[in-house]
Amino acid sequence: MRDDHLSWPFFDDAHRAFEGELRGWLEAAHVAEDERDPDAAVRGWVAALGAAGWLRACMELDVRRLCLARETLAYRSALADFAFAMQGLGSGAIALFGNDAQKARYLDAVATGRAIAAFALSEREAGSDVAALTTRARRVGDGYAIDGTKTWISNAGIADFYVVFARTGEPGTRGITAFVVDAATPGVRVGERIETISPHPLGTLHFEDVHVGAESRIGAEGTGFKVAMATLDVFRSTVGAAALGFARRAFDETRAHVAQRRLFGAPLAALQLTQAAVAAMATDVDASALLVYRAAWTKDRGAERVTREAAMAKWFATEAAGRVCDRAVQLFGGRGVQRGEIVERLYRDVRALRIYEGASEVQQVVIARASLAP
Repeated sequence: MRDDHLSWPFFDDAHRAFEGELRGWLEAAHVAEDERDPDAAVRGWVAALGAAGWLRACMELDVRRLCLARETLAYRSALADFAFAMQGLGSGAIALFGNDAQKARYLDAVATGRAIAAFALSEREAGSDVAALTTRARRVGDGYAIDGTKTWISNAGIADFYVVFARTGEPGTRGITAFVVDAATPGVRVGERIETISPHPLGTLHFEDVHVGAESRIGAEGTGFKVAMATLDVFRSTVGAAALGFARRAFDETRAHVAQRRLFGAPLAALQLTQAAVAAMATDVDASALLVYRAAWTKDRGAERVTREAAMAKWFATEAAGRVCDRAVQLFGGRGVQRGEIVERLYRDVRALRIYEGASEVQQVVIARASLAP
């Protein structure tokens, strides 16, 4: 069942080989995971993925390959997917807009797992509304001094560097500039660590008179919004791919369970209500895959932006994965809410995907605006 979509014309032989090799590698990979210490698990996955060469895909920015990687990793482990995704998102701005010196300094370290990356955009009052961010970078000599607070930052506390978005000019999107800031820079402080229902490294960052040189700026002054949106445009489809991986795993676990679980003298799968649930799950999985890989294929064909396609993929696939995982828990009955069961873990893992990198409601606004534009 998991390989059916690889026969679709979205992919070439190199994509199919990549997915098969990654899946084979995962079957033999051993990375310790403990929900009480997600930092260690993410470090372990970054090191393992980097040593095996899988993080190179984050530098190549072939969106279909990124999506295949996230789908395959999420099927196995939410933290494996998280580790891969944040290496890509955290270094994406440098790969897309960085100068040669920045690329040489950071990208190979990210690709080999020697450095952990992070993307520091969100603030308490500026999540989906990027134009409202208040972190400032003021000119000091030939460099800048950054002051402000970022929150909901993945890899906060374990990252070696952060791509930070700060205001250098006028209010709104035109006054934002991107910087790469090493975690060891004086004035960078990790504040509150944020605990979630699916544990992963997440927290608040404080920047207090953090001095960086002009060489730390990514792109020109005032282009930070463009840098952020272009980076998210590449990686937003991959959030849908991660949701697809969770949904496929929940679906596979459910199919196996209803085939062997007996109720009233017959397999649970023989009940028509079970069949209706399985039909809905199968349709959600396939529809999600079609939207995700259409967006990835469109971007890989050279489209400058895939805002509408990526928003559709992210919105539908994350919401669909929530439905699939919920049905899986229901069909597992009491086992479905028992700590340690795969479907119980998936139910928790999938929930945040409907919020981060643009909540479902924001994606609907994006789609509507694109659809109504003349």
